[in-house]
This record gives sequence, structure tokens and C-alpha cells, in this order.
Amino acid sequence: MSDVTGGVGAGVVGARSSPGGRVVVGVDASAESREALRWAGNYARFTGGSLEVVHAWHPAEEHAWLQSLPPPAGPTDVAHKALARVVDEVIGGSGSSLDVHTAVIEGHAAKVLVQAAEGATLLVVGNRGFGGFEGLLLGSISQQCAAHAPCTVVIVRANAAS
Repeated sequence: MSDVTGGVGAGVVGARSSPGGRVVVGVDASAESREALRWAGNYARFTGGSLEVVHAWHPAEEHAWLQSLPPPAGPTDVAHKALARVVDEVIGGSGSSLDVHTAVIEGHAAKVLVQAAEGATLLVVGNRGFGGFEGLLLGSISQQCAAHAPCTVVIVRANAAS
């Protein structure tokens, strides 16, 4: 698994010292992950914790953001730019009071998120990500995170009250 990180304080996925602990949130191009990011940002701000925004990508699965930039942009560059844009749109100016770190990590999403959650207070994911089957109430990634994460997992549904 390759760690390809970017953003303020990025490059270190793991325990960080913060009064309210470290909150890890998984983000992809889905509406559900935006809701999870919003929820995690509010929680981290309320508790005084830091927020680590993680996008896991795998060459066979990275179709969500690859079309955002014309070639010859590489998938890692596209993911970094897209992740920064999503964080800015969702957290925005209110994130200035928040210690935010971003990471783009190559690997299967569930495995990446479970590893990123080592030493975290909380792992936040959307109930469904980009892809999967219509009608499922709980996606396979969120299900795997709930079963294997080393910390408490919050699964946020799209259109959840923030």
C-alpha cells in the first residue's frame, strides 16, 4: 500500500496529539462521503480534535475522479486536487479553526481506512460510497470498517442532519 499524501500536515497517517483526539473520515466522490466529512468536521470542531481526511484509491477502482482533469494528469494528482476541492467546499472557511490533514493513499478503501484509524478516537464513513449496488442501506466499505476498525465507527447517511 502506497502512502501518497498531501495537504497541511499531511504525510503522517497515524496518531497525533489533539485535545479531542483524532477523527479520521473516509472521502470519495459520493454525496454520502460529503455528509460524513461535514459530520466529522463538526464533531472534531466540537470536541477540539483534529480531522484527518483520507481518500483511498486503487487503480482498478478509481473512476470517481479520473475524468475531472484531461490527460496527462495522473490519478494521484487528480485525487489530491479533488480531495482538496471537496474539503474546501464542505469544511470551507469554518475549517480554519480546525486542525485538518489530508491523505491520498493507494489501496483498498476498507483496509486503508482501518489502518488510518489506528490510534484515532473515531472513524467516520458514509453509509454508501461511489459504486456498489442501488438500494443497499450499508455499503461494503462501511460494513468492513464497522467490523474491523480499532476505534468507534460512525456511519453517516446522506441527507443526515448535520
